[in-house]
Amino acid sequence: MAGRLEGKVAIVTGGSRGTGEATARRFVQEGASVVLADVLDEPGRKVAAELGDRALYVHLDVTSEAEWGACLDRTLAHFGRLDVLVNNAAVLHIAPLEETVLADWERLLRVNQTGPFLGIKTVAKAMRAGGGGSIVNVSSIDGLEGMSFVSAYASTKWALRGLAKCAALELGPDGIRVNTVCPAGGSDEMAAPWRPPGSKDTSGYMDKRPIPRRGTVEAIASMILFLASDESSFCTGGDFPVDGGHSCGSRLPVRIPRRS
Repeated sequence: MAGRLEGKVAIVTGGSRGTGEATARRFVQEGASVVLADVLDEPGRKVAAELGDRALYVHLDVTSEAEWGACLDRTLAHFGRLDVLVNNAAVLHIAPLEETVLADWERLLRVNQTGPFLGIKTVAKAMRAGGGGSIVNVSSIDGLEGMSFVSAYASTKWALRGLAKCAALELGPDGIRVNTVCPAGGSDEMAAPWRPPGSKDTSGYMDKRPIPRRGTVEAIASMILFLASDESSFCTGGDFPVDGGHSCGSRLPVRIPRRS
């Protein structure tokens, strides 16, 4: 049986590890050819080598319009087309709002917000020429609700949802769909530098949610796969939580007794 992405070509930013790596591996399993785009060259090349002939590593600083252009050129030269873009590359900053310096704020804007904007802008023409495509922005539960100490990060993740909706309206007539995934949990790499030495988790913030555990990169990759594939052909401009019900709210810690 053919895979759900059989014959398609995808660019996955931040593809060297975490959610990006899991997505690239899943795409190849489902028949796609994948460009892993990242600034982490050694791990990116290693993953691409493991995936074989249907994977290519390309160095990409998502804040550079010139590097986006070069990435697209290499993709088209190597695989001949482009059908899917996954805007996954991101950086995290945890600090009280009053202690968040302008340089950190602007760094997150460049990577998390400007990067996906440049990506969509760059690939639209190639997707249009190929008859359409699917763009998936990876936001966060912090793009659906507020949380203390992540003002810079959450601002960029909320912005991705607005960017996707505007792009969906503009690109829809060309057969290009644009959606947003809003995960909780997943890879630990981004959060690890902000944890106390020896700590394995930041809080236990999922404990009061409908599914009280952290998500996995594989679960997030499954949603990205759905949105990249033709199975989601009537979905565009949408927000798709992969959060164990986190964005529903919190459960009460005890059951309320029924009235007799």
